[in-house]
Amino acid sequence: MLSLSMIVRNEETRLAACLASVQGFVDEMVVVDTGSEDNTIAIAEAAGARVEQIPWPGDFAPARNTALTFLNGDWVLVLDADEQLRAEAIPELQRLMADPNVVVINLLRFELGAAMAPYSSVSRLFRRHPRIQWSRPYHSMVDDSVQALIADEPHWTVAHCQTPALLHDGYRPELLQGSDKAERLRSAMQAELERHPGDPYASAKLGGLLVSEGRHSEAANLLRTALAQSTAETPERYELLLHLGLALTPSDSDAAIRAYRDALAIPQDVRTGLGARLNLAARLMERSQLEEAIALTKTATEQAPEVAMAWYNLGLMQRQNGDLAGALQAYSRALTLAPEHASCHQNMAVAQLLGGNIDAARGSFRRAIKLLQQQGQPEAAAQLRDRAQALVKLDAEVLS
Repeated sequence: MLSLSMIVRNEETRLAACLASVQGFVDEMVVVDTGSEDNTIAIAEAAGARVEQIPWPGDFAPARNTALTFLNGDWVLVLDADEQLRAEAIPELQRLMADPNVVVINLLRFELGAAMAPYSSVSRLFRRHPRIQWSRPYHSMVDDSVQALIADEPHWTVAHCQTPALLHDGYRPELLQGSDKAERLRSAMQAELERHPGDPYASAKLGGLLVSEGRHSEAANLLRTALAQSTAETPERYELLLHLGLALTPSDSDAAIRAYRDALAIPQDVRTGLGARLNLAARLMERSQLEEAIALTKTATEQAPEVAMAWYNLGLMQRQNGDLAGALQAYSRALTLAPEHASCHQNMAVAQLLGGNIDAARGSFRRAIKLLQQQGQPEAAAQLRDRAQALVKLDAEVLS
C-alpha cells in the first residue's frame, strides 16, 4: 500500500493539480494542514484526501515526522503542493518498489523555469520503516536516517528512478515575489551554520542564495570553507562546487572552470550534473574552445533532450563553429521546447540571414521583437527592431 503524505498551508491555487497527478498511483492521500485560512482543506477533501490538522511546529522536519504517524501504507510518497508527479515515471517507480531490498527511491525533480540547472535528486519515495525520519532544517530530508539504517542493516539499497518523476513550480522569480522563502532559507541555514560551522549542506544552500543575490565574494568564501571540510563525493559537494563556479565566474573564469570540472568528476546522473556541464561549456565557448564545449553540450542534449537551454547553447556554439545547419537545427529544437525564448528567435534569425534565407530571418526577427514587447522589455525590443531593420526590411506593424 502506498500513501501520499503532504504538509500544506494556504495552497488552494496549487493543491488540486498536485493531488490529481497521483490519482491511480497512491492508495491513500493524507494531507496535513498547518493552519490554512483559504479553501485548502475543502479542496483536499474534495479530491479524496484525508485531512489532519496540526499546529505549525516551526520547521518542516518535525512536521513531516508527525505526518508519518497518520499513514497506513508500507510505502510513502512525499510531495509539496507546488509539485506534480509525472505519469511517465509511474511504471519505473512500480518496478523499483517491487524490489524487496529497496528502501528508498530517489526521484529526479525538474525545476520549471530553471535554465542551467533544472534537475535535482530528492529522496521522496521510501518504505515506512520506523527508523526512517526527517531531519535538517528548511530543506528537510530522510537521507541521514537512511544512511544510519543501511549501516546497521546493509541488505537495504537505495534505488534511483532514471525517468524524471516530479515537476516543481515553486522557485520561478514571479512566484517568489512577495514570498518569504528566501529569508526563511537564509535564517535556517545561518542558524545551522552557527551550530555546525562549515556544514556542507547549509553552506551549499546559503551559498546558492548569496550567488542569486549577486554577493559573489561572500558566497565564494563560504563555499570554500565548506569544501575544505568536506572531501567525500556527495551531492552536497557537487552543489558546493557548482555554486562556487557560479560565484567565481564574474571575477575568475579559470577558477570557475576548475570548480565545474571538479563538480563533474563526482559520479552522478547526467541530468543532476547539467548545471556544471552547461556552465562549463558556456565558459569554454567564451574562450573559443568549441570542440570540448560542443561535446559537453551534445551529451546534455542526448541525455536530457527535454532541456531547451542545452539546445539553445548548442546552437550558439554550432554557429560560432561555422556550422549553420547544425545551429538552425539546435535552435529549432530549443524553440519547440521553449517557444517564448526571444533570444533564441533572435539568434535563429541571424543564422537564417547568414544562410541567405531572408524571409525566414525576417519572420524570426519579428517574433523576437514581439516577444520582447510582450515580456515587458520595450527598450530591448526597440533596439532589436532598429538593428533588424538595418539588415532586413520589416513591415510597418513591427516598426510602429
